Order: sequence, then structure tokens, then C-alpha cells
Amino acid sequence: MKAVFIPYNQAFKDELITILDRMSIRGFTMWDEVQGRGTNKGEPHYGDHAWPTLNSSILTVIPNEKVDELLRKIHALDKTTEMQGIHAVVGDIEKTV
Repeated sequence: MKAVFIPYNQAFKDELITILDRMSIRGFTMWDEVQGRGTNKGEPHYGDHAWPTLNSSILTVIPNEKVDELLRKIHALDKTTEMQGIHAVVGDIEKTV
């Protein structure tokens, strides 16, 4: 099992949920209105007067065999509007209850 953390511009919410649905990835936790800025490109998302947009984030735990496909789809979505920003970070899950 892998944990996939996905910070994204709120504008991508519907497309991201559609990706998860089409991949039969049911379980996730979502945080709305998180702040941040991209590592290399993109504008800050601080929710203030200078940088009014905000990010959201999703954490999902999925089978190893779904990770590469999910990352490909997230990368393709990011390429549609790179300044908006969407990324994914993958880590191992040792145990769950």
C-alpha cells in the first residue's frame, strides 16, 4: 500500500475527484483552504489580498499497482495549466487499522 498526498489548486477539485472515481479510488481525506507555493513554478496560494487563490489537498492510501497510473493522470492534469499547480508525493504505508 502507498500513501499519495496531492496538494492542488482548488480549481482542479472536480477533475481530480473524477480521476479518483474513474480509477475506483474511493477512500481519501481532503483538506480545503490550505496555503502554499510550488517548488519550481507557479504563484503562491495564500488566500490574501496579494495572492488570493488557495490550495486544497487530498491524502489517499491505494494499492501499489494503482500508483503509476494515478501519477500519470495527475501529471497530465498539471500540464493543462501548470501555473495552477497540482503535485503528488508517494510514501510507503507499513500498517493500517
